[in-house]
Amino acid sequence: MKDVFKKAAMTTALIGGGLALWTALAAGAAEALVPADGAFVDVPGGRLHYVDTGGDGPAIVLLHGIYGQLRNFSYALTAELADHRLILVDRPGWGHSTVEGGHPTLETQARMIADLIDALGLDRPLLVGHSMGGAVALTMALNQPAKIRGIALIAPLTQQVERLPPVFRGKVPPAPLRGLAAWTVGVPLTTLTGPAVSKQVFAPDPVPLDFGTRGGGLTALRPASFEAGAFELEDANRALATLVPRYGTIALPVAILYGRDDQLLDPGTQGEPTAAVIPGAELTMIAGGHMIPVTHPAETAAWLRGVAAA
Repeated sequence: MKDVFKKAAMTTALIGGGLALWTALAAGAAEALVPADGAFVDVPGGRLHYVDTGGDGPAIVLLHGIYGQLRNFSYALTAELADHRLILVDRPGWGHSTVEGGHPTLETQARMIADLIDALGLDRPLLVGHSMGGAVALTMALNQPAKIRGIALIAPLTQQVERLPPVFRGKVPPAPLRGLAAWTVGVPLTTLTGPAVSKQVFAPDPVPLDFGTRGGGLTALRPASFEAGAFELEDANRALATLVPRYGTIALPVAILYGRDDQLLDPGTQGEPTAAVIPGAELTMIAGGHMIPVTHPAETAAWLRGVAAA
């Protein structure tokens, strides 16, 4: 019996070691294939990676969604807005931005983006948030409104979600096990299921073949991304429970854009009730799914250009 347990322990160790090696190789490849594109600035709590496209006009700061990074915007949207100064940011703990300690809450992320705005000397930029980045933008509109002149939300998470979308199930292990899961099963599972998950996230639009590199999608294949995603998926409902009752107090201009066929965040349960309670908020619908900054850049840019002008 002792030999059986010994062999089982050795087998487990070998499997765990193999999965950890897989994880390390995948993370290294992701870092090599999607290197940092811009500059870094230190803010309290971390170091943020950003790209400044330059220009003399009013700045627009763009925040990506969960499992994303700033190339989600540079893939196609920036070319459509070449006449604007765009600041693309890897949210704290994502892409090439790093944080001190555990992954920050939405409230802490909003504060760190406010510190970034100060560090770059930006004068009340328009803040754009896609998906989970929209939740960060809403947090900032409530907690640091003097730092920005308005928010433009693209397919944003704005309301609590009773059940996680199927694509995220299995990605939220118990907090004490997340580090272990991230370095063993997390990244291999993400690698194997990635194509199917991407198809669901982009649906009904097709997934661009080069999204992994040009769009930064490969950065999800890192243990830090697995842990960050698990934290945000669990913590978002806590944060939104405190934010939603305050939406009616937002005094900044708010514009919301959804793809009418979004299969990740339903515009009817996310966009409509939020637009209804924020004074003056405008909700616009266009064709497309959740990743409209990538799949419908011209339409998204036209909407954003109008918001910026207003």
